[in-house]
Amino acid sequence: MSFDAVIVGGSFAGLSAAMMLARARRSVLVVDSGLPRNRFSSHSHGVLGLDGIAGSDLLRQAKAQLLDYSTVRWATDTVIDAQPTVDGFAVTSASGETWAARKLLLATGITDVLPELPGLAERWGHSVLHCPYCHGYEIGGGEIGLLGGHALSSMMAGVLADWGQVTLFAHGMNLDEETLATLQRRGVRIETEQVVALEGEAPQLSAALLADGRRIDLRALFVSARQQMASPLVEQLGCELDESPVGVLIRVDAQKQTTVPGVYAAGDATVMGNITLASAEGVRAGVSLHHALIS
Repeated sequence: MSFDAVIVGGSFAGLSAAMMLARARRSVLVVDSGLPRNRFSSHSHGVLGLDGIAGSDLLRQAKAQLLDYSTVRWATDTVIDAQPTVDGFAVTSASGETWAARKLLLATGITDVLPELPGLAERWGHSVLHCPYCHGYEIGGGEIGLLGGHALSSMMAGVLADWGQVTLFAHGMNLDEETLATLQRRGVRIETEQVVALEGEAPQLSAALLADGRRIDLRALFVSARQQMASPLVEQLGCELDESPVGVLIRVDAQKQTTVPGVYAAGDATVMGNITLASAEGVRAGVSLHHALIS
């Protein structure tokens, strides 16, 4: 089958882009593997009008509304190849399906690469977190930690002080006097001993175990996980990437066009953000893609 656009990824950015194209009466195929980045969190916060909704429920509602549009098709599958053609792209899935598309939108997202720390993975999205604006309020104050050792650690530690009493686990970081003074003003404690394990009844967290045997009581631990592309399709197509403080992002222009003609991108793979920002970027990409189809 042939479509005006094939969208790879059916989470918040992909759905938002598809909605714009559907409302322009364009034929759209959304191909999604069913593994959204936020699947580890039970609820989503800071979503205007839907604060506290489960991300899975929000995606389910959005998908149902999108499929009410007659020009939209959905495939639960994984795209493994996309090749340029005279008229656009030939897109192939893991199940052997092949579709033709005039334009291609990558809403494939990113994968969080977690630190190899015993007890961390089973608490990810519950009491080990990455975004205070998404989850900080629900912690309810008290003792919280930040696992340091990355470029944003000192800045993030100061920000986190609005959500609780912060301990920054430096993990080898060298903090200059100005940074130390800023953190002191914010009431941030610095711990130089390495964290070797997380303790508590998972998925809850009660303490961080240090290399010297001490335990630091914690209600939550924030981690800036490294990010990598969730799909090899991005680099297979030749899309250029930019370095960010936590990994790589697809390089796009203001219209969400990648460095490969006819290939657009939106969502977590292009911007460090949340549900709202991913959705907004998807809207922008869908509108830009529609303009490109006209021109």
